[in-house]
Amino acid sequence: MGSLDARVEQVLAEYDARAAAERKLHDAGWDADERRDRLLLRIGPETGRLVNILIKGAGALNLLEVGTSYGYSTVWLAEAARATGGRVVSVDLAKYKQDYARGMLERAGLAEHVDWRTGDALELLRDIDGPLDFVLIDLWKDLYIPCFDLIAPKLAPRALVVADNMLWPLYSRPDAEAYREHVRRHPGMESILLEVGSGICVSRREAA
Repeated sequence: MGSLDARVEQVLAEYDARAAAERKLHDAGWDADERRDRLLLRIGPETGRLVNILIKGAGALNLLEVGTSYGYSTVWLAEAARATGGRVVSVDLAKYKQDYARGMLERAGLAEHVDWRTGDALELLRDIDGPLDFVLIDLWKDLYIPCFDLIAPKLAPRALVVADNMLWPLYSRPDAEAYREHVRRHPGMESILLEVGSGICVSRREAA
């Protein structure tokens, strides 16, 4: 995995193994819809590495993750934050997921670079301080637009916003398309759709 240290590589490998095991269960007829909240639902290694590179390339310091889940993407963000001297604020509704994520980040040697906020994202985002240099949005898709509207006034010039699941799964495609159109119409934002992982929308606030 390139320049990542051994502890980070080991934790990411464990996430990969969990994802592979869940995929086998799904292929064997396991009803994922009934257990969706217990699934890893990670952004995947290609998207993880891309956001890591974007953060490092931009020298981003104040990072926000909207949707910790089990912490896979948090590892990639925190590893980048360690490199830039920045910090990640990670938000999620489920304490048991953040407890799992916290343990994985500790094992990866990255926990000190993350502030955990547990609760309703729409409530927590109102109290998040800006300016934000990088934001990853990856929670229930019908919340993408209201979350973006809360963070948009707090974005620093040239800040990046990455939204996951823009192409897959298919059932969330209408919400994803609505989000992309909403951001496209927002003053001072430019965006591109990338066919990486499950599809991501990368948006950038203009300098002025």
